Amino acid sequence: MEVIRSKEFTASKAWGAKDIASMNGITTRLHWTDKPYKWHVNDGEEVFAVMDGVVEMLYKENNEIKSAILNTGDIFFASIGTEHVAHPQGQARILVVERAGSV
Repeated sequence: MEVIRSKEFTASKAWGAKDIASMNGITTRLHWTDKPYKWHVNDGEEVFAVMDGVVEMLYKENNEIKSAILNTGDIFFASIGTEHVAHPQGQARILVVERAGSV
């Protein structure tokens, strides 16, 4: 049993993570970042929940770049094949649920 205070979590580098669980090939990780990630496509679905902070999520839909501002408590679901990149606005803590080993 463990209680995780997501707002207190930090990492030594952007996108550093705390592994929370691995269940049937699906990982749950808490990330801390203050820098954008990179454009990528996961090899499966991804659930991206902002635990603290604000994140601009850029994603491509029909070859057009779209944007959504995610505040604390907001969730972004990337279906298979969704190209996307997260741009935190300052520090952010994000819970990511995805297939183990995904980008």
